[in-house]
Amino acid sequence: MNKSDLSSSVNSESRNSKSKSSKRKWREIEAIHDRYRLKQELRELGMSPEDELEFI
Repeated sequence: MNKSDLSSSVNSESRNSKSKSSKRKWREIEAIHDRYRLKQELRELGMSPEDELEFI
């Protein structure tokens, strides 16, 4: 294996880890948005977020 092969494999590994962490961050953001929407819908129905815990 020469230096160019080694550097290309390192670069591809770093790109894969960056894309995985980016996807994970977006999933976390979407989960936060989902919880916010759920709380908002519960408020519109006249329920408090504390009432939500009774259903879970």
